[in-house]
Amino acid sequence: MNGGNNVSILDLTAVALGKKIKAGEITAVEATRAALAQIKALEPILNCYVTVDEEGALKRAEEVQKQIEDGILTGPLAGVPVAIKDNMCTEGLLTTCSSKILYNFKPTYTAEAVKNLEAAGAIILGKTNMDEFAMGSTTETSAYGETKNPWNTEHVPGGSSGGSCAAVAANECFFALGSDTGGSIRQPSSFCGVTGIKPTYGTVSRYGLIAYGSSLDQIGPVAKDVTDCATILETIASYDKKDSTSIQREDCDFTSALVDDVKGMHIGIPRDYFGEGLDPEVKDAILKAAKVLEEKGAIVEEFDLSLVEYAIPAYYVIASAEASSNLSRFDGVKYGYRTKEYEGLHNMYKKSRSEGFGPEVKRRIMLGSFVLSSGYYDAYYLKALRTKALIKKAFDQAFEKYDVILGPAAPTTAPKLGESLSDPLQMYLGDIYTISVNLAGLPGMTVPCGKDFKGLPIGLQLIGDCFKEKNIIRAGYAYECSRTYEEPELAKRAEKEAQ
Repeated sequence: MNGGNNVSILDLTAVALGKKIKAGEITAVEATRAALAQIKALEPILNCYVTVDEEGALKRAEEVQKQIEDGILTGPLAGVPVAIKDNMCTEGLLTTCSSKILYNFKPTYTAEAVKNLEAAGAIILGKTNMDEFAMGSTTETSAYGETKNPWNTEHVPGGSSGGSCAAVAANECFFALGSDTGGSIRQPSSFCGVTGIKPTYGTVSRYGLIAYGSSLDQIGPVAKDVTDCATILETIASYDKKDSTSIQREDCDFTSALVDDVKGMHIGIPRDYFGEGLDPEVKDAILKAAKVLEEKGAIVEEFDLSLVEYAIPAYYVIASAEASSNLSRFDGVKYGYRTKEYEGLHNMYKKSRSEGFGPEVKRRIMLGSFVLSSGYYDAYYLKALRTKALIKKAFDQAFEKYDVILGPAAPTTAPKLGESLSDPLQMYLGDIYTISVNLAGLPGMTVPCGKDFKGLPIGLQLIGDCFKEKNIIRAGYAYECSRTYEEPELAKRAEKEAQ
């Protein structure tokens, strides 16, 4: 295979690649080799992956190619290489949650969302780096080193799905799965200049997703454009009786919303999202994007979305409470890391956990245990649950009037490496625009909408009512039709050198 072909393969979107594979212009093996070559070239710089399964991916690509030729696999993602966030179980393939405590964990089963992708003929390249147990907004809390932003390697890619978003931006895969507990798909998509969707809670099965905050976690797609994301979401969405929060949805035909038409669509812009703390360049890019939709016939107006300032405390109380209970299973007994020397069972638990977990995870476990302890449960945890209900009500009222809520995905572009970790509270405040969506179980999407003076990407966030993904897909697609997808220089250079 010549290098020229290699370049054009990596530039394709997942859906475009799937079409070419189906047409016999490219094979699944060629596509997988191209992605693996890009991984080899860029991983020493970016660190997007914890595990790359070269042998498994090439073997699978050969099987898939044969099934495509035999007419068994006919879907849009057949033969397309994908990266999976390292908190989704993959049978026999290392799954660490980017934590020392799971350094040797090879699951005996595969997460339902990943199974759906495999059934559609997608080829798993490996597992992407993330903030440890998805706790963090920068992918710097990983036990396997930080991931760097492909647009500028001195900056973070965002988090916790930073590895997935950076890998898509750098053409180290054609699409990826991430998980979103408080913005972990949407914020790194914004920082890396890619598109990501967090679907309505319950749309994608959480079976096999290693839990952080069970009432908030949701798996979703990360890709180059809205068409890819809608197609992937259609593939991974399914009712699953193994997940008690899974919802049986009648209508998962998300690709039908890919029309360049927003005439008469009501779009609300919350004034509360444009106050202090928002970078002027981000504000400018978001309002310009709103203008584009308005020029295409949408009705855009500002409104007050109350309770925004209560979202962060409510989120961190609920998420930490759920995390402290979810992470109690990692005790060094059945699997994962166990301390070398200990005296008695209790000491073994204590030492295994204190050596196995990183500082951010310990911080949240302690906070969660505190808010659930007697005497504090009513004062913090119950109050946070009531606040969550009020936030949901505020969104319900907004959606009586608007089809889509439009705003920023993050207050700034990607911060420099090391800046956020020195001030955890500042990092928590960076989630201001994304977490309400998780508290209310709503769908949200980030679409690239410009760059700042440093050349770092800015993302536009579109929020829809429950089960109304089609509204945000339609608005996102219509906006995207007004601009072209941009790749970071780093990705282009690596492709040229492969020629």
